[in-house]
Amino acid sequence: MAPPLAPESSVASSAAGRSVPNRRILTTGGDRLGYAGVARPYGGLRQLVGILVSHDPVARTDLVCGAVVLRSRSRSLVLTAAHCLYGNGHRYSRVAFMPAYNSDGTGQATFGVWPAVRVWVPKRWRARPYSAAQLPYDVGLVGVAGGARQLEEVTGPGLRPYLTRKGGSLSRLEMLGYPISGVYPGTDMYRCVGDATEGGARGPGVLVTRNCHAAPGASGGPALYGGAVAGVVSSSSPMRDAAGFTVMTRLTPKPFGKLFAAADRAMRPRTFAP
Repeated sequence: MAPPLAPESSVASSAAGRSVPNRRILTTGGDRLGYAGVARPYGGLRQLVGILVSHDPVARTDLVCGAVVLRSRSRSLVLTAAHCLYGNGHRYSRVAFMPAYNSDGTGQATFGVWPAVRVWVPKRWRARPYSAAQLPYDVGLVGVAGGARQLEEVTGPGLRPYLTRKGGSLSRLEMLGYPISGVYPGTDMYRCVGDATEGGARGPGVLVTRNCHAAPGASGGPALYGGAVAGVVSSSSPMRDAAGFTVMTRLTPKPFGKLFAAADRAMRPRTFAP
């Protein structure tokens, strides 16, 4: 496949005029990038998806990504892309998650704002500079706190991880996120349906779909497979590519499985400890 973009989560140039070939668009009502707006109010599994914001203290820029509530024993974990949490050798600050953002049309987070108390990304992501070879490791977890209640007590049960291994394909994934550029305001949820195949990256591998072309801001959004989540949006081909594609980081036994187990242990309330 062509070299993907470096991950981008902040506002970029308009996506207008760029396209996925019409014959490849699977989303009902999908636009030139394959995306269609999600009707409000966001319910069911979609109310678990939201906006994750962070701040790069070195570049002094704010970032916006997608994220989703994960089902866990700690009931306090959020899944997103590693590049939304950590980049260029340093951790981002002021991380917060807003599930079902704007689901009532008022520009508010229906389930409140959940500040991060801890984040996890694969060691390889922290230790090496960004490159296409890093995409299989572009997955991160956020432990959040919002008072006396755990996140899943407020949003409802999170999505179960659907683990796959390198080489497998998945049909009819639903990618959800909050793209920002051109016609996308960054405050509304969009969906894109795609068939994904192995992208050929080293290590755990990645999923690639040519039915969707993710715009900036869609990074970190979940790729749903049935009632579970199989990956997160990592990057895309350049927006000038008229036959664009999207790269998703798979949820694999390693590194994701190990990362998830460690984060769940760390976030579990004392009352749940054995």
